[in-house]
Amino acid sequence: MTRRLILALAFLAAFLAAPAMAAKPLRVISPGGIEAWLIEDRANPMLSLEMAWRDSGSAFDPAEKEGLSKLLAGTLDEGAGSYDSQAFQRKLEDLSIKLSFSAGADMLHGHLTTLSRHRAEAFRLLKLAMTEPRFDEAAVQRVKGQMQAAIAQSSEDPQSLASRTWFKVAFPNHPYGRDAQGSRESLSAISAGDLREAAKRLGRGNLILGVVGDITPQELGRLLDSSFGSLPAKATAGNLAEAEVAVPQPGIKPLVIKKDIPQSVVQFGLQGIKRGDPDWFAGYVLNYILGGGGFASRLMVEIREKRGLAYSAYSYLYPLDHAGIWLGGVATKNEKVAQSISLVRKELARLSAQGVTAKELADAKTYLTGSFPLRYDSNANIAGLLVAVQSDNLGLDYLDKRNQLVEAVTEADIARVAQRLMKPENLIVIVVGKPKGL
Repeated sequence: MTRRLILALAFLAAFLAAPAMAAKPLRVISPGGIEAWLIEDRANPMLSLEMAWRDSGSAFDPAEKEGLSKLLAGTLDEGAGSYDSQAFQRKLEDLSIKLSFSAGADMLHGHLTTLSRHRAEAFRLLKLAMTEPRFDEAAVQRVKGQMQAAIAQSSEDPQSLASRTWFKVAFPNHPYGRDAQGSRESLSAISAGDLREAAKRLGRGNLILGVVGDITPQELGRLLDSSFGSLPAKATAGNLAEAEVAVPQPGIKPLVIKKDIPQSVVQFGLQGIKRGDPDWFAGYVLNYILGGGGFASRLMVEIREKRGLAYSAYSYLYPLDHAGIWLGGVATKNEKVAQSISLVRKELARLSAQGVTAKELADAKTYLTGSFPLRYDSNANIAGLLVAVQSDNLGLDYLDKRNQLVEAVTEADIARVAQRLMKPENLIVIVVGKPKGL
Protein backbone atom coordinates (compact mmCIF):
# COMPACT_ATOMS: atom_id res chain seq x y z
CA MET A 1 0.00 0.00 0.00
CA THR A 2 2.81 2.42 0.90
CA ARG A 3 4.65 1.69 -2.34
CA ARG A 4 1.50 2.28 -4.41
CA LEU A 5 0.87 5.54 -2.57
CA ILE A 6 4.43 6.72 -3.28
CA LEU A 7 4.06 5.97 -6.96
CA ALA A 8 0.68 7.71 -7.08
CA LEU A 9 2.23 10.80 -5.51
CA ALA A 10 5.11 10.64 -7.97
CA PHE A 11 2.64 10.55 -10.86
CA LEU A 12 0.76 13.52 -9.40
CA ALA A 13 3.99 15.47 -8.96
CA ALA A 14 5.01 14.73 -12.52
CA PHE A 15 1.62 16.00 -13.70
CA LEU A 16 1.86 19.17 -11.61
CA ALA A 17 5.41 19.87 -12.76
CA ALA A 18 4.40 19.61 -16.43
CA PRO A 19 5.00 21.04 -18.88
CA ALA A 20 8.37 22.17 -17.54
CA MET A 21 9.63 18.73 -16.50
CA ALA A 22 8.28 17.15 -19.68
CA ALA A 23 10.06 19.61 -21.97
CA LYS A 24 13.63 19.13 -23.11
CA PRO A 25 16.16 21.81 -22.17
CA LEU A 26 17.34 24.05 -24.94
CA ARG A 27 20.91 25.33 -25.05
CA VAL A 28 20.70 29.10 -25.56
CA ILE A 29 23.73 31.16 -26.60
CA SER A 30 23.25 34.91 -26.34
CA PRO A 31 24.56 37.28 -29.03
CA GLY A 32 27.42 38.03 -26.62
CA GLY A 33 28.28 34.36 -26.20
CA ILE A 34 26.71 33.70 -22.77
CA GLU A 35 25.26 30.20 -22.43
CA ALA A 36 22.14 29.17 -20.52
CA TRP A 37 19.94 26.11 -20.53
CA LEU A 38 16.27 26.97 -20.95
CA ILE A 39 13.02 25.11 -20.49
CA GLU A 40 10.15 27.21 -21.78
CA ASP A 41 7.00 27.04 -19.65
CA ARG A 42 4.17 29.31 -20.74
CA ALA A 43 1.66 27.90 -18.24
CA ASN A 44 2.34 30.75 -15.80
CA PRO A 45 3.65 34.29 -16.40
CA MET A 46 6.75 33.71 -14.28
CA LEU A 47 10.46 33.12 -14.73
CA SER A 48 13.02 31.34 -12.53
CA LEU A 49 16.75 31.80 -13.02
CA GLU A 50 19.39 29.81 -11.15
CA MET A 51 23.05 30.83 -11.31
CA ALA A 52 26.27 29.23 -10.10
CA TRP A 53 29.90 30.23 -10.37
CA ARG A 54 32.44 27.42 -10.34
CA ASP A 55 35.40 27.53 -7.93
CA SER A 56 33.97 30.41 -5.91
CA GLY A 57 32.57 28.78 -2.75
CA SER A 58 33.67 28.69 0.85
CA ALA A 59 36.53 26.25 0.20
CA PHE A 60 38.25 29.11 -1.65
CA ASP A 61 38.15 31.52 1.30
CA PRO A 62 41.54 32.59 2.69
CA ALA A 63 42.49 30.45 5.69
CA GLU A 64 42.32 33.37 8.10
CA LYS A 65 39.04 34.70 6.70
CA GLU A 66 36.67 31.74 6.79
CA GLY A 67 33.10 32.82 6.20
CA LEU A 68 34.01 35.28 3.44
CA SER A 69 31.93 33.53 0.76
CA LYS A 70 28.87 33.27 2.98
CA LEU A 71 29.22 36.91 3.96
CA LEU A 72 29.53 37.86 0.30
CA ALA A 73 26.36 35.90 -0.50
CA GLY A 74 24.56 37.61 2.36
CA THR A 75 25.54 41.14 1.31
CA LEU A 76 25.31 41.13 -2.50
CA ASP A 77 21.61 42.05 -2.29
CA GLU A 78 22.11 44.53 0.57
CA GLY A 79 22.29 47.57 -1.64
CA ALA A 80 23.73 48.12 -5.12
CA GLY A 81 24.32 51.03 -7.42
CA SER A 82 22.33 54.07 -6.24
CA TYR A 83 20.13 51.95 -3.93
CA ASP A 84 21.08 51.50 -0.31
CA SER A 85 20.02 48.31 1.45
CA GLN A 86 16.50 49.41 2.31
CA ALA A 87 15.84 50.96 -1.09
CA PHE A 88 17.11 47.87 -2.91
CA GLN A 89 15.01 45.49 -0.85
CA ARG A 90 11.96 47.74 -1.17
CA LYS A 91 12.37 47.78 -4.95
CA LEU A 92 12.45 43.97 -5.01
CA GLU A 93 9.46 43.71 -2.71
CA ASP A 94 7.35 46.23 -4.62
CA LEU A 95 7.75 44.18 -7.81
CA SER A 96 7.45 40.76 -6.10
CA ILE A 97 10.98 39.87 -7.23
CA LYS A 98 12.83 37.24 -5.22
CA LEU A 99 16.60 37.60 -5.41
CA SER A 100 19.09 35.89 -3.14
CA PHE A 101 22.56 34.39 -3.08
CA SER A 102 24.06 31.47 -1.20
CA ALA A 103 27.50 29.89 -0.88
CA GLY A 104 28.33 26.20 -0.97
CA ALA A 105 31.70 24.57 -0.56
CA ASP A 106 32.57 24.73 -4.28
CA MET A 107 30.31 27.37 -5.81
CA LEU A 108 28.47 30.57 -5.10
CA HIS A 109 24.83 30.42 -6.20
CA GLY A 110 22.25 33.02 -7.17
CA HIS A 111 18.47 32.65 -7.28
CA LEU A 112 16.02 34.92 -9.12
CA THR A 113 12.25 34.54 -9.51
CA THR A 114 10.11 37.20 -11.14
CA LEU A 115 6.79 37.80 -12.85
CA SER A 116 7.16 38.02 -16.61
CA ARG A 117 6.05 41.63 -16.72
CA HIS A 118 8.85 42.66 -14.34
CA ARG A 119 11.66 40.55 -15.77
CA ALA A 120 13.53 43.44 -17.42
CA GLU A 121 13.70 45.26 -14.09
CA ALA A 122 14.54 42.04 -12.26
CA PHE A 123 17.52 41.42 -14.54
CA ARG A 124 18.60 45.05 -14.14
CA LEU A 125 18.61 44.74 -10.36
CA LEU A 126 20.45 41.44 -10.63
CA LYS A 127 23.12 43.14 -12.72
CA LEU A 128 23.54 45.85 -10.10
CA ALA A 129 23.90 43.27 -7.33
CA MET A 130 26.63 41.43 -9.24
CA THR A 131 28.55 44.39 -10.65
CA GLU A 132 27.90 47.34 -8.29
CA PRO A 133 27.38 45.94 -4.78
CA ARG A 134 27.74 48.68 -2.19
CA PHE A 135 28.93 46.76 0.88
CA ASP A 136 27.88 49.68 3.06
CA GLU A 137 29.29 49.43 6.58
CA ALA A 138 25.92 49.29 8.33
CA ALA A 139 24.62 46.52 6.08
CA VAL A 140 27.84 44.48 6.32
CA GLN A 141 27.90 44.76 10.11
CA ARG A 142 24.27 43.72 10.34
CA VAL A 143 24.83 40.60 8.23
CA LYS A 144 27.99 39.83 10.20
CA GLY A 145 25.95 40.04 13.38
CA GLN A 146 23.38 37.63 11.98
CA MET A 147 26.11 35.18 10.99
CA GLN A 148 27.84 35.45 14.37
CA ALA A 149 24.54 34.77 16.13
CA ALA A 150 24.08 31.70 13.93
CA ILE A 151 27.60 30.54 14.80
CA ALA A 152 26.87 30.88 18.50
CA GLN A 153 23.64 28.93 18.09
CA SER A 154 25.24 26.16 16.02
CA SER A 155 28.03 25.77 18.57
CA GLU A 156 25.37 24.51 20.98
CA ASP A 157 23.55 22.38 18.41
CA PRO A 158 24.73 18.74 18.65
CA GLN A 159 24.05 17.91 14.99
CA SER A 160 25.91 20.96 13.72
CA LEU A 161 28.80 20.32 16.10
CA ALA A 162 29.06 16.68 15.01
CA SER A 163 29.00 17.62 11.32
CA ARG A 164 31.65 20.34 11.58
CA THR A 165 33.91 18.10 13.62
CA TRP A 166 33.52 15.23 11.16
CA PHE A 167 34.77 17.37 8.29
CA LYS A 168 37.71 18.66 10.33
CA VAL A 169 38.75 15.09 11.11
CA ALA A 170 38.06 13.81 7.58
CA PHE A 171 39.97 16.61 5.81
CA PRO A 172 42.65 17.78 8.25
CA ASN A 173 44.88 19.35 5.57
CA HIS A 174 42.32 20.49 3.00
CA PRO A 175 39.94 23.49 2.80
CA TYR A 176 36.97 21.11 2.95
CA GLY A 177 37.90 20.59 6.60
CA ARG A 178 37.51 24.26 7.48
CA ASP A 179 34.35 25.75 8.93
CA ALA A 180 32.46 27.45 6.08
CA GLN A 181 30.57 29.65 8.56
CA GLY A 182 33.79 31.08 9.89
CA SER A 183 34.18 32.30 13.45
CA ARG A 184 33.56 35.54 15.30
CA GLU A 185 37.25 36.34 14.83
CA SER A 186 37.44 35.50 11.12
CA LEU A 187 34.25 37.43 10.33
CA SER A 188 35.50 40.44 12.28
CA ALA A 189 38.66 40.43 10.15
CA ILE A 190 36.74 40.66 6.86
CA SER A 191 36.55 44.15 5.36
CA ALA A 192 34.51 45.69 2.56
CA GLY A 193 37.69 45.46 0.48
CA ASP A 194 37.79 41.71 1.06
CA LEU A 195 34.19 41.46 -0.13
CA ARG A 196 34.97 43.44 -3.28
CA GLU A 197 37.92 41.17 -3.96
CA ALA A 198 35.76 38.06 -3.41
CA ALA A 199 33.14 39.48 -5.80
CA LYS A 200 35.75 39.22 -8.56
CA ARG A 201 35.16 35.46 -8.44
CA LEU A 202 31.92 36.14 -10.35
CA GLY A 203 32.82 36.07 -14.01
CA ARG A 204 31.38 34.90 -17.31
CA GLY A 205 33.92 32.13 -17.75
CA ASN A 206 32.90 30.21 -14.61
CA LEU A 207 29.17 30.96 -14.84
CA ILE A 208 26.45 28.29 -15.13
CA LEU A 209 22.84 29.30 -15.85
CA GLY A 210 19.52 27.44 -15.75
CA VAL A 211 16.24 29.12 -16.72
CA VAL A 212 12.66 27.87 -16.58
CA GLY A 213 9.59 29.90 -17.40
CA ASP A 214 7.74 32.27 -19.66
CA ILE A 215 10.42 33.47 -22.06
CA THR A 216 11.67 32.73 -25.58
CA PRO A 217 15.31 31.94 -26.39
CA GLN A 218 15.65 35.26 -28.21
CA GLU A 219 14.27 37.26 -25.28
CA LEU A 220 16.48 35.36 -22.87
CA GLY A 221 19.58 35.98 -24.98
CA ARG A 222 19.08 39.74 -24.80
CA LEU A 223 18.57 39.64 -21.03
CA LEU A 224 21.65 37.49 -20.53
CA ASP A 225 23.81 40.02 -22.32
CA SER A 226 22.29 42.97 -20.48
CA SER A 227 22.80 41.40 -17.04
CA PHE A 228 25.93 39.25 -17.32
CA GLY A 229 27.73 40.84 -20.25
CA SER A 230 29.64 43.30 -18.07
CA LEU A 231 31.04 40.61 -15.77
CA PRO A 232 34.73 39.94 -16.33
CA ALA A 233 35.40 37.28 -18.96
CA LYS A 234 37.81 35.53 -16.62
CA ALA A 235 37.11 35.49 -12.89
CA THR A 236 39.69 35.33 -10.11
CA ALA A 237 38.46 31.86 -9.18
CA GLY A 238 40.84 29.64 -7.26
CA ASN A 239 42.00 26.06 -7.61
CA LEU A 240 41.66 23.18 -5.17
CA ALA A 241 43.63 19.97 -4.96
CA GLU A 242 41.77 16.66 -5.02
CA ALA A 243 41.05 15.25 -1.57
CA GLU A 244 40.15 11.91 -0.06
CA VAL A 245 38.59 11.21 3.32
CA ALA A 246 41.27 10.48 5.88
CA VAL A 247 41.59 6.83 6.93
CA PRO A 248 41.59 6.34 10.71
CA GLN A 249 44.44 4.50 12.35
CA PRO A 250 43.63 0.82 13.00
CA GLY A 251 41.49 0.40 16.08
CA ILE A 252 40.72 4.10 16.46
CA LYS A 253 37.71 4.77 18.66
CA PRO A 254 34.88 7.21 17.96
CA LEU A 255 35.71 10.80 18.82
CA VAL A 256 33.41 11.92 21.63
CA ILE A 257 32.54 15.56 22.24
CA LYS A 258 31.08 15.56 25.70
CA LYS A 259 27.81 17.42 26.09
CA ASP A 260 25.33 17.00 28.90
CA ILE A 261 22.31 15.89 26.87
CA PRO A 262 20.09 12.81 27.32
CA GLN A 263 20.50 11.66 23.72
CA SER A 264 23.74 11.49 21.78
CA VAL A 265 24.06 12.54 18.14
CA VAL A 266 26.30 10.43 15.93
CA GLN A 267 27.73 11.39 12.55
CA PHE A 268 29.66 8.77 10.62
CA GLY A 269 31.17 8.59 7.17
CA LEU A 270 33.93 7.45 4.88
CA GLN A 271 35.25 7.77 1.35
CA GLY A 272 32.45 7.98 -1.20
CA ILE A 273 32.30 8.66 -4.93
CA LYS A 274 32.12 11.82 -6.99
CA ARG A 275 29.25 12.62 -9.32
CA GLY A 276 31.18 11.88 -12.48
CA ASP A 277 32.37 8.47 -11.31
CA PRO A 278 31.25 5.60 -13.59
CA ASP A 279 29.99 3.85 -10.45
CA TRP A 280 27.81 6.78 -9.38
CA PHE A 281 24.42 5.21 -10.09
CA ALA A 282 25.45 1.89 -8.56
CA GLY A 283 26.54 3.79 -5.45
CA TYR A 284 23.33 5.82 -5.50
CA VAL A 285 21.15 2.71 -5.54
CA LEU A 286 23.37 1.01 -2.96
CA ASN A 287 23.00 3.94 -0.59
CA TYR A 288 19.21 3.91 -0.97
CA ILE A 289 19.17 0.28 0.14
CA LEU A 290 21.60 0.90 3.01
CA GLY A 291 20.39 4.15 4.53
CA GLY A 292 18.74 6.46 2.01
CA GLY A 293 15.41 4.69 1.71
CA GLY A 294 13.73 5.78 4.92
CA PHE A 295 11.83 2.96 6.60
CA ALA A 296 12.81 0.60 3.79
CA SER A 297 16.56 0.97 4.36
CA ARG A 298 18.68 -1.58 6.16
CA LEU A 299 19.89 0.88 8.80
CA MET A 300 16.33 1.82 9.74
CA VAL A 301 15.23 -1.81 9.85
CA GLU A 302 18.14 -2.96 12.00
CA ILE A 303 18.40 0.04 14.32
CA ARG A 304 14.81 1.24 14.64
CA GLU A 305 12.39 -1.45 13.51
CA LYS A 306 14.03 -4.51 15.01
CA ARG A 307 15.57 -2.98 18.15
CA GLY A 308 13.94 0.39 18.77
CA LEU A 309 17.30 2.04 19.38
CA ALA A 310 16.62 5.31 17.54
CA TYR A 311 13.90 7.26 15.80
CA SER A 312 15.91 7.38 12.59
CA ALA A 313 19.15 6.20 11.03
CA TYR A 314 20.14 7.43 7.59
CA SER A 315 22.92 7.81 5.04
CA TYR A 316 23.53 9.74 1.83
CA LEU A 317 26.12 10.37 -0.84
CA TYR A 318 27.73 13.82 -0.64
CA PRO A 319 29.72 14.54 -3.82
CA LEU A 320 31.91 17.64 -3.90
CA ASP A 321 33.89 18.86 -6.88
CA HIS A 322 37.15 17.55 -5.44
CA ALA A 323 36.06 14.76 -3.10
CA GLY A 324 33.43 12.06 -2.81
CA ILE A 325 31.91 11.38 0.61
CA TRP A 326 29.45 8.91 2.09
CA LEU A 327 27.80 10.24 5.26
CA GLY A 328 25.23 9.03 7.74
CA GLY A 329 23.85 9.65 11.18
CA VAL A 330 21.83 8.40 14.08
CA ALA A 331 20.56 9.94 17.32
CA THR A 332 19.91 7.66 20.25
CA LYS A 333 19.97 7.34 24.04
CA ASN A 334 23.42 7.58 25.57
CA GLU A 335 23.35 3.95 26.65
CA LYS A 336 22.43 2.80 23.12
CA VAL A 337 25.15 4.62 21.18
CA ALA A 338 27.73 1.83 21.20
CA GLN A 339 25.21 -0.74 20.00
CA SER A 340 23.95 1.56 17.23
CA ILE A 341 27.47 2.20 15.93
CA SER A 342 28.20 -1.51 16.04
CA LEU A 343 25.12 -2.18 13.90
CA VAL A 344 26.21 0.41 11.34
CA ARG A 345 29.59 -1.27 11.02
CA LYS A 346 27.90 -4.65 10.76
CA GLU A 347 25.69 -3.52 7.89
CA LEU A 348 28.66 -2.07 6.01
CA ALA A 349 30.49 -5.37 6.36
CA ARG A 350 27.40 -7.37 5.32
CA LEU A 351 26.91 -5.26 2.20
CA SER A 352 30.56 -5.61 1.26
CA ALA A 353 30.51 -9.38 1.75
CA GLN A 354 27.05 -10.29 0.43
CA GLY A 355 25.79 -7.44 -1.74
CA VAL A 356 22.02 -6.96 -1.98
CA THR A 357 19.08 -9.18 -2.84
CA ALA A 358 17.17 -9.08 -6.11
CA LYS A 359 14.07 -7.81 -4.27
CA GLU A 360 16.00 -5.00 -2.57
CA LEU A 361 17.39 -3.90 -5.92
CA ALA A 362 14.00 -4.06 -7.66
CA ASP A 363 12.28 -2.09 -4.89
CA ALA A 364 15.02 0.53 -4.91
CA LYS A 365 14.72 1.03 -8.67
CA THR A 366 10.93 1.31 -8.43
CA TYR A 367 11.17 4.08 -5.87
CA LEU A 368 14.12 5.97 -7.35
CA THR A 369 12.60 6.11 -10.82
CA GLY A 370 9.03 6.75 -9.72
CA SER A 371 9.80 9.46 -7.18
CA PHE A 372 12.22 11.46 -9.34
CA PRO A 373 9.64 14.12 -10.31
CA LEU A 374 8.80 14.73 -6.64
CA ARG A 375 12.10 16.52 -6.23
CA TYR A 376 11.33 19.00 -9.01
CA ASP A 377 7.86 20.34 -8.36
CA SER A 378 8.59 24.01 -9.11
CA ASN A 379 10.26 25.98 -11.85
CA ALA A 380 12.97 27.14 -9.43
CA ASN A 381 13.82 23.55 -8.53
CA ILE A 382 13.93 22.54 -12.18
CA ALA A 383 16.19 25.50 -12.98
CA GLY A 384 18.45 24.34 -10.16
CA LEU A 385 18.52 20.88 -11.72
CA LEU A 386 19.62 22.39 -15.04
CA VAL A 387 22.53 24.07 -13.24
CA ALA A 388 23.49 20.83 -11.48
CA VAL A 389 23.40 18.86 -14.74
CA GLN A 390 25.72 21.38 -16.38
CA SER A 391 28.00 21.50 -13.35
CA ASP A 392 28.42 17.73 -13.45
CA ASN A 393 28.77 17.64 -17.26
CA LEU A 394 25.88 15.18 -17.62
CA GLY A 395 24.62 16.39 -20.99
CA LEU A 396 21.43 17.88 -22.40
CA ASP A 397 19.80 14.46 -22.61
CA TYR A 398 20.24 13.67 -18.89
CA LEU A 399 16.57 14.12 -18.02
CA ASP A 400 15.66 11.58 -20.69
CA LYS A 401 18.23 8.97 -19.73
CA ARG A 402 18.43 9.35 -15.94
CA ASN A 403 15.89 6.66 -15.10
CA GLN A 404 17.45 4.34 -17.67
CA LEU A 405 20.78 4.68 -15.86
CA VAL A 406 19.11 3.73 -12.58
CA GLU A 407 17.42 0.72 -14.21
CA ALA A 408 20.73 -0.43 -15.68
CA VAL A 409 22.30 -1.04 -12.26
CA THR A 410 22.81 -4.74 -11.57
CA GLU A 411 23.42 -6.81 -8.44
CA ALA A 412 26.99 -7.29 -9.65
CA ASP A 413 27.43 -3.50 -9.88
CA ILE A 414 26.18 -3.10 -6.32
CA ALA A 415 28.50 -5.86 -5.07
CA ARG A 416 31.51 -4.27 -6.78
CA VAL A 417 30.84 -0.79 -5.39
CA ALA A 418 30.06 -2.13 -1.92
CA GLN A 419 33.43 -3.87 -1.83
CA ARG A 420 35.05 -0.65 -3.01
CA LEU A 421 33.41 1.68 -0.49
CA MET A 422 31.81 -0.11 2.43
CA LYS A 423 34.84 -0.62 4.67
CA PRO A 424 33.78 -0.44 8.32
CA GLU A 425 37.40 -0.16 9.46
CA ASN A 426 37.64 3.19 7.62
CA LEU A 427 34.56 4.69 9.28
CA ILE A 428 35.09 8.06 10.96
CA VAL A 429 32.62 8.38 13.84
CA ILE A 430 31.87 11.56 15.79
CA VAL A 431 29.61 11.44 18.85
CA VAL A 432 28.21 14.49 20.64
CA GLY A 433 26.71 13.73 24.05
CA LYS A 434 27.52 11.51 27.01
CA PRO A 435 27.58 8.04 25.46
CA LYS A 436 28.06 4.99 27.62
CA GLY A 437 30.00 1.86 26.74
CA LEU A 438 32.24 3.26 24.01
